[in-house]
Amino acid sequence: MTESTEQVQEQVEEAIDLTAANEVIDKYLTMTGNLMPVLQGIQEAYGYIPEETVHLTAERLNVYTSQIYGVLTFYAQFHLKPRGKYIIRVCMGTACHVKGAGRLGETLEDRLGIGHAETTEDLKFTAEYVACIGACGMAPVIMVNDATYGSLSVQKMDEVIQKYQAMD
Repeated sequence: MTESTEQVQEQVEEAIDLTAANEVIDKYLTMTGNLMPVLQGIQEAYGYIPEETVHLTAERLNVYTSQIYGVLTFYAQFHLKPRGKYIIRVCMGTACHVKGAGRLGETLEDRLGIGHAETTEDLKFTAEYVACIGACGMAPVIMVNDATYGSLSVQKMDEVIQKYQAMD
C-alpha cells in the first residue's frame, strides 16, 4: 500500500464508528420484519444512514443491499447524506405559496447558500421545501426542527436565521 492509500483507508475507518449500528442491529436481530426499525435506529444514532451501515445491515440481516436501498429511497424519512443540526422546513402549500413562501425559499438561498434538500458545509442547516406544515392560518410558515414560525416576511425570516446562526 502506498502512503496515500493508507491515509485514505484510515480516514474511512475513522469516519464511521459502527458500534452504534451494531447495537441497533443486535436489538432487533431476532425480530420478524426488523429492517425498518433497524434503519430507523441507525438513522437516529447517526442522523442519517451512512453507506457503511447499509453494508453492515445487509450482512447481519442477510438481505441484499439493493433491498435496503429500495427501502431507503422509497421512504422520505430516510436520509443518505449528513443533515444539518437545524432543519429548516419551508411550507410550499397553497396558502403559504399565495402569501410568499417562494420569497422565503429565496431568502434561505441568499443567506445560507442552500436550496431544497441541501445542507451547509458546516452541517449547521439543511433546507427542505415541504408540501404542507398544517398551519395554514399562520401562512407563510417555516419550521426549524420542532419550532414553528408563522406570518413570516423576509425581514422576520432573516431574524429567525440570525437567531439560529448565533446558537452554539
